[in-house]
Amino acid sequence: MFSQLKKIIFTFTFNITLFLILMIGIQNSLSKRKVNLIVSNTIELPISFIIGISFISGTLAGSFLTLNPTEE
Repeated sequence: MFSQLKKIIFTFTFNITLFLILMIGIQNSLSKRKVNLIVSNTIELPISFIIGISFISGTLAGSFLTLNPTEE
């Protein structure tokens, strides 16, 4: 139980740090695109933001998929 909690805290800390670095890094990004969702389009977002957020959401989803509740 404690190792799972430690893993969750590490995952959130790591991804929040990546998000903050992403916010600092895209300050001068000039290339922007719209994301085509099934229902509608988004506003114009920097390409680096789109790639960074997809990476961060992938690491969050991947870390929760590997949690094993029977592990001690």
